[in-house]
Amino acid sequence: MHKTIEITTTQNVTIEYELAGLRERALAWLLDSFLLVVAYFILFTFLTSIFGGGWLNDGGWVRVVIFLPFLLLFLYHTLFEIMNGGQSLGKKAMDIKVVRLDGKDPEWGDVILRVLLQLVDAVFSSGVIGALLIKTTPKSQRLGDMAANTTVIKIGNARFQFSLADILSISSLDNYQPVFPQVRNLAERDLIFIKNTIARYQQYPNNAHHEVVEDLVTHLMPILNIEQRPLNRMEFLKTLLRDYIVLTR
Repeated sequence: MHKTIEITTTQNVTIEYELAGLRERALAWLLDSFLLVVAYFILFTFLTSIFGGGWLNDGGWVRVVIFLPFLLLFLYHTLFEIMNGGQSLGKKAMDIKVVRLDGKDPEWGDVILRVLLQLVDAVFSSGVIGALLIKTTPKSQRLGDMAANTTVIKIGNARFQFSLADILSISSLDNYQPVFPQVRNLAERDLIFIKNTIARYQQYPNNAHHEVVEDLVTHLMPILNIEQRPLNRMEFLKTLLRDYIVLTR
């Protein structure tokens, strides 16, 4: 059974995501590890060609065996997950990403905590601790996620099909004019129901859900003082959500 999580963005929009499973996260980690091994050997060869074999003397093996791999691990995950919106190359290949539970993008402190505790979750325990926690915790969080207040989601499976870019682009009255300002007459629970109706229809576009959409539009028209029935029912409901985001943010 797939686990989901609802995340409220900084624009007060609640989006339901499917949590990344152990399989996706493990494959992403293996791909990242492979890339790090390749990078390690390239860097090792480069340093040896510059400094010669003598750089391994006088404790140089410590730098090669301990410091260099940790430095690559730290820089790789930190830089990619900050600059690439919570995605390492492995996560990008698996279409998953790191998100904060408060809806904000991961910050430097969050990513650093995740990388440091990855040593416990994945490296020193051979992945056993991380795997157990991802499988058993409600939000699929390993130790690094718990410390950083993050989790990992499937980015192609948002149940509410507005991307963060869409939300940000309509977050100001300066660049978006609400079509139905009377949407203020609706309560937040009404908009949550509209959101869930859209999500269910997008996931299961059958006759039963089509009838629910039609009934919902019929119910909303007198409340919003709309006389002419909208031609595109789904676009009408999405417009109501956009208007509500702008007018109540």
